[in-house]
Amino acid sequence: MYLADTSDATRCKAFPTTLTKAAMKWFDSLPPKSVTSFNDLSRKFLMRFSIQKDKVKHAPSLLGVKQEVREPLKRFNKACLEIQDLPTEVVIMGLVDGLREGPFSQSISKRHPTSLSDVQQRAERYINMEENARLRELS
Repeated sequence: MYLADTSDATRCKAFPTTLTKAAMKWFDSLPPKSVTSFNDLSRKFLMRFSIQKDKVKHAPSLLGVKQEVREPLKRFNKACLEIQDLPTEVVIMGLVDGLREGPFSQSISKRHPTSLSDVQQRAERYINMEENARLRELS
């Protein structure tokens, strides 16, 4: 959307007239006074919708997320964490259930994660280990 020579307020007011269905629902769900400028609104909109293409989005699809034999943990972890509108516990259970056997799944089974940030921090260590191993194989 581009409105030349208009104020932030005008752009913010015109913005919802360009939206349909899911985007309008998202816009209507924004808390009052949570948008401080048109740039802020644009950033929030892009964060919500530009990364949502071709992503796992609903609870039933969580059951189908399984880490493939040669699939990097990074890609699998990202797919699990992008599932929308699920309680943290459900996302964690889906992630744990979908992991292939390996060092990360063994770590998770010994000490179950308590939050998504815990999962992300722990996964990051194993993701780095996988990437370092891959780099060693290439050299």
